[in-house]
This record gives sequence, C-alpha cells and structure tokens, in this order.
Amino acid sequence: MALNENEILAGLAEIVNEETGVETDAVEMDKSFTEDLDIDSLSMMTIVVNAEDKFGVRIPDDEVKNLTHVRDAVNFINSNQG
Repeated sequence: MALNENEILAGLAEIVNEETGVETDAVEMDKSFTEDLDIDSLSMMTIVVNAEDKFGVRIPDDEVKNLTHVRDAVNFINSNQG
C-alpha cells in the first residue's frame, strides 16, 4: 500500500534523526538537508540507503544531487513507490 506524503515525511524524519540526531519535528518539507539540517554528503548517502530500504524505492546516485530539500525527497519517494 502506498504511503501518503505525511507518512513519508514522518518516516524520513525518523531516518534523519537516527543518522544525525536532528529532532524529527525539525525535519519539515521546506527545509534544506545541507543548509537547514546541516547534513553532510556522507550522512545523506546513509539516509538515502535507509530510505530505499524503508520505502522500497530505488534512488539512483545521479538523482541524489537533486534531493536538496526534504520536499524533493518526499516527492521522489511518493512518485516511485511500488
């Protein structure tokens, strides 16, 4: 069953929290991963791998650079879930 945007956001927030310690309620749609949440490229790759596992999607390496904001990741996952 496909998840809605809020469920994806909540799941992504859990992943970000586990990887970086950023509070889940700080992970909002309009936040930038690097500028607002201070996530470096290594942590971002771990977040991507964990998101792939959690949501059952494949995020190609060349797509990761386009995921600059939380909204980008949520929209990508939403559009690509089985």
